[in-house]
Amino acid sequence: MLRSGCDVRCAHGVGGTKWRCPAVREERGNFADPGKESVAFRAMTAGLHVRSSLSLTGQVGACICHLGRKTMQQTPHRLMHLFKSGNKQWITFQHLNFLKHMCLMQLNRNLNQQIKPKPESSASLFLEKTSSSQAKTVVHEMRPISLPNLPLSTISNQKELKELETTPEVESLGRVGLESKDEKQWKEMKLQMDDLPGILARLSKIKLTALVVSTASAGFVLAPVPFDLQCFLLASVGTGLASCAANSINQFFEVPFDSNMNRTKNRPLVRGQISPLLAVSFAICCAVPGITLLTWGINPLTGVLGTFNIFLYTCCYTPMKRISIANTWVGALVGAIPPVMGWTAATGSLDAGALLLGGILYSWQFPHFNALSWNLREDYSRGGYCMMSVTHPAMCKRVALRYCLALFGLSVLAPLLKVTTWTFPIISFPINLYISYLGFRFYKDSDRISSRKLFFCSLWHLPLLLLLMLTCKQSFVGGK
Repeated sequence: MLRSGCDVRCAHGVGGTKWRCPAVREERGNFADPGKESVAFRAMTAGLHVRSSLSLTGQVGACICHLGRKTMQQTPHRLMHLFKSGNKQWITFQHLNFLKHMCLMQLNRNLNQQIKPKPESSASLFLEKTSSSQAKTVVHEMRPISLPNLPLSTISNQKELKELETTPEVESLGRVGLESKDEKQWKEMKLQMDDLPGILARLSKIKLTALVVSTASAGFVLAPVPFDLQCFLLASVGTGLASCAANSINQFFEVPFDSNMNRTKNRPLVRGQISPLLAVSFAICCAVPGITLLTWGINPLTGVLGTFNIFLYTCCYTPMKRISIANTWVGALVGAIPPVMGWTAATGSLDAGALLLGGILYSWQFPHFNALSWNLREDYSRGGYCMMSVTHPAMCKRVALRYCLALFGLSVLAPLLKVTTWTFPIISFPINLYISYLGFRFYKDSDRISSRKLFFCSLWHLPLLLLLMLTCKQSFVGGK
């Protein structure tokens, strides 16, 4: 056995194991028996090998555990470091893109400040298509262009920014953007002689003028006098010219307000298709010969009625539309005068029959216009017009229904005033009943559908009612 305090050193060599401890040698010398000595020596050697291997194994295991623990602790930090470095690279890429867009925007701004002539309108369609195709190809070539990967400190240099801005590709893109901006700018509209008749027709509200002429013609035919073709033509032309003049002056006054309404924003004066001077000149050219025909071609009474109607429409009804809802009654009076003018053109006098025709037109206009204005309330509000449908919607519905019912009484007055026979109130009862029913539905429902039905019914109700009056004219039945 080994004594305590002895120092055992083992040197592993190639040839085997050497023992350098003197205590071991002493113990070894005490064994007299060689066999016992060899057995004891082998046991001692095995014990020393086991102890050395265990110590080495423990040290290696401890080192491995220490390295594993250190690796597990350092792995999240390394991952976070990689993630942060990736974020920094991404932010740098975004900075480069931002600087590239800033360069292009600055270049476009500098180029847009330069004065360039407007493209001529006489260019052919083929050239326009060619230029647009070239512009598309230039934009297509610009897509793969990218700025060099420079650090932020160098890109912030003004000199390098100027060098990047002066590239030919960027200049071509700036020219394309400037041309597209020039195309979107307001341009002066040139008046073509081929378009002038259509423009003047819209300026004079040709459909409304046709309705005015038809009601004046009905008044002329319903008069209890023989039919005079020449007088009839002069009255129709004179009334039409007066209506064109009144409508043109009306549009001249309402240009600032019509531009705010979807219904009237495409009128010639609003779009600048003609000048205000041309519109006023056209109105004068229509009013002077129209009043002349009515005064000297027919009779002074008809000329006075025509002049009064132009004044009432342009100087009373037009400005009153922005002041009071009474404009609806004034406008109905303007619409009631043309059949009276037709009657006076035929008879030369203002009789009860003329007032009856004027009353029918006066009553018909309330369901017609109130139903129309109901669906245009937003437009009238934007235009600044004071309409009954906007400010007094309940009154608008009541007035429309009231004057629908008034048509029954006026139809009954026609035979009493010797204008028609008693057949007329009977055959006109169904159409009067139908428009009254639609007026009642408009009064109860107060929606777009009911107002639209009433409006479209009024479009065919008036021509049919006047036609029935012509067929039931009393002079035809009496054989005069």
